[in-house]
Parts: sequence; C-alpha cells; structure tokens
Amino acid sequence: MLRAVGLTKIYPAIASDSRAVSPNANSSGEVVLFRNLDFSIASGEMVAIVGESGSGKSSLLHLLAALDRPTAGEVWLANTNLSQLNPRQSAEFRNRDVGYVWQFHYLLPEFTALENVAMPLLARGLRRPEALQQASRWLNEVGLAARAEHRSGELSGGEQQRVSLARALVTSPKLLLADEPTGDLDGKTAEAVFSLIQRLHTEHKLTSVLVTHNLDFAARCGRVLRLRDGQLQQLPACQ
Repeated sequence: MLRAVGLTKIYPAIASDSRAVSPNANSSGEVVLFRNLDFSIASGEMVAIVGESGSGKSSLLHLLAALDRPTAGEVWLANTNLSQLNPRQSAEFRNRDVGYVWQFHYLLPEFTALENVAMPLLARGLRRPEALQQASRWLNEVGLAARAEHRSGELSGGEQQRVSLARALVTSPKLLLADEPTGDLDGKTAEAVFSLIQRLHTEHKLTSVLVTHNLDFAARCGRVLRLRDGQLQQLPACQ
C-alpha cells in the first residue's frame, strides 16, 4: 500500500557553522537525514519507527504525509505518487487519505471537542449538521461522548490526545500516521492512548505508522524499523 523508492532528504547548509549544529551534517554543511531508503508497508500493517533524536524520524513521517518533499526519490500510496503532488493536491490528499496525530494535540482552543473533531469534514465542504454528527460518533469511539461540549483547556492531556485521534480518523483515512502520540503523557495515560490506537487500528482496518521513543510500545507493533545513520533497519518485534 505504502512504499518509498530511493527516498532521500538533505537540508542545504544555511550557515558556516551548520556542522556544529547537527551531527548529520557533511563536509559542505548539508544535513543528510537519510539517503536512498527503499521500504514498503502493506495494507493493514502497524509499523513503529524508532531511532535517536535527530535521526530524521519526524521528517520521514512528513514525507509519507506529503507535508514535505524529498530531495530525491518517491513515495507512493497505492497508485498515487506523493512526490508529484502540487500544494493543493497535497492538501486534498491529506484530507482524504491520511490521518495525522502529533505529539502535541494542536486543538483549536476557542472550539469545543466536537467542533475540533468536525474541522476536517468542514474543510472538505461537508454541511455542518452532518459533520457534527460524524464527529459525535468518533468522540464516542474514543470514549469522550460526555466531553463533546468542553473546550480543549477543560480537558486533560490524555483527553486532548484522544480528541486529536478522533479528528485524525473522522475522515475515514487509509493511513494513520502518528508522531510520538504518547510522548507528552504520563505512563498510565500513555498506555491508555496507545491501547486505544491499537484497538482503532484493528477495528477500522487501518494501515498505521507510528514514530515513538517508547520501545515497549514499538515492540507491540507488527514491525519495528530503526532509523540509524541514514538507513532503515528492521528489528524483531513481539506482540
């Protein structure tokens, strides 16, 4: 379903001392995150990407979501070459096919949880009553039906992240991408959110790619890929 061919991401030098800023910088000051990555993720898989801070995990996820363009190579989701999409097409692709969860929830504070979940549908042009109805169903899916009319500041950190997960999935995407979705949560809350992601992945037959520093969570995914020295290595995983 998802595949990368020769995927390369290099940031150009921006200052004479850029090599001191990043350990990935080469002799010319360019920051080489990764080069010539080839990998594929089958429909229905749940894959974890691990690696040290600064190794390029988040940048890789951005390329898979068409949030950024590779320096070279291609990313394909089914028959769509993400590397050839223009900005408008990229935005439409994300609204249609990708659910994205960040480490920070990025909820709009002036709107309720229900309205935040409905935002992607409203952006698509869906009528408000229908958008709110679908958002309500997804809030129920993540166990927050009783909190629908609360604004983000009235929710706990775990509740905020569950709202962001509902917002990511309200459009029924093919692909769920999550960048450290539990990284800002305490241990007990992180476990609850990760277990919720696992359940939704299974029940809704998602294809999921998660970036995480939590090796225990990574080991509960179907596959673990480690990004190290610009290359992806497959690690053993246990359920």
